[in-house]
Amino acid sequence: MISNQILQNTIEGIKAITRVELGVVDSEGNMIATTSDAIYECQRSVVEFAKSPADGQEMQGYHFFKIYDEQQLEFVLVAGGPNDDTYMVGKMTAFQIQNLLVAYKERFDKDNFIKNLLLDNLLLVDIYSRSKKLHIQTDVKRVVMIVENENGKDSNALEIVRANMPANTKDFITAVDEKNVIVVRELSEGDGNKEIDKVAKTIDDILTKEGIAKVRVAYGTVVNEIKEVSRSYKEAKMALDVGKIFFDERDIIAYSELGIGRLIYQLPIPLCKMFIKEIFGGKSPDDFDEETLMTIMKFFENSLNVSETSRQLFIHRNTLVYRLDKLQKSTGLDLRVFEDAITFKIALMVVKYMKYMETFEY
Repeated sequence: MISNQILQNTIEGIKAITRVELGVVDSEGNMIATTSDAIYECQRSVVEFAKSPADGQEMQGYHFFKIYDEQQLEFVLVAGGPNDDTYMVGKMTAFQIQNLLVAYKERFDKDNFIKNLLLDNLLLVDIYSRSKKLHIQTDVKRVVMIVENENGKDSNALEIVRANMPANTKDFITAVDEKNVIVVRELSEGDGNKEIDKVAKTIDDILTKEGIAKVRVAYGTVVNEIKEVSRSYKEAKMALDVGKIFFDERDIIAYSELGIGRLIYQLPIPLCKMFIKEIFGGKSPDDFDEETLMTIMKFFENSLNVSETSRQLFIHRNTLVYRLDKLQKSTGLDLRVFEDAITFKIALMVVKYMKYMETFEY
């Protein structure tokens, strides 16, 4: 739970101030951390002391103190040296480590709680009872953000995000698998997508500066109750997946911005194939030449405006009309008619979704 490095840093810091040699030994006599090799001589005495009923003892010129974790002996602190205040320093160090154990245990418990909350593994009554026990507010605004990067489990993205986020926030930063970092962000009243985008951009910048490539951040909708956090998480997961298909040029994507892509993503592939066959017959939009595809995309980008599209394509208006007429003859759809344009746009998105799913399967 608490790392050996944390214990080592703690006793080294106290020794630098007090000049008292310190060592942390487990109940079986294994040295966990020490500021002096001389303390290794006390290992056998530590085992004997651990079996005794005393909480403190002086032996071989060293002071021994027991450190408990919920009434279970966890460590023995050894303090020694020519300092008259050795006993007091040892007692204070033992107290400090005891507090560290409590703090890290609480952090561990909170992390487990958030993971189970995200995965919908808790009953409603458990959510509120455990929130109260862990001092987590239940009625504040939160949003779930998922951070994905190209390196996946080979990167240390989780620790980087934890280390760089402000320490005074009430956010939870965790992971439920080896691929993604999850941030459960607490929001202030009035915060919306603009503020969430800023946080997402900050996370993106932090990881990019650390050399982590192709970072993508997706987030769900804002929820007002802790019981709804899992819904925001599911939305963020869908935003991440749908974003890769229809918004692959964007690093940050919100669930609320997915539009019709959210519906297409939930369609079964056989139904998609049937739809494409009905619209294009035996053809596919992939069969169109590059010039035709460019014309279609520009026409959509300019809201079906013939004049603006021809201007941006540097072609005469009549040339664009000719291309649209040619497309109408081959597909039966006139993109100048709103209903036909919508049908064509959806068909293009369906084809893109099908291609992505084929790649994903193989």
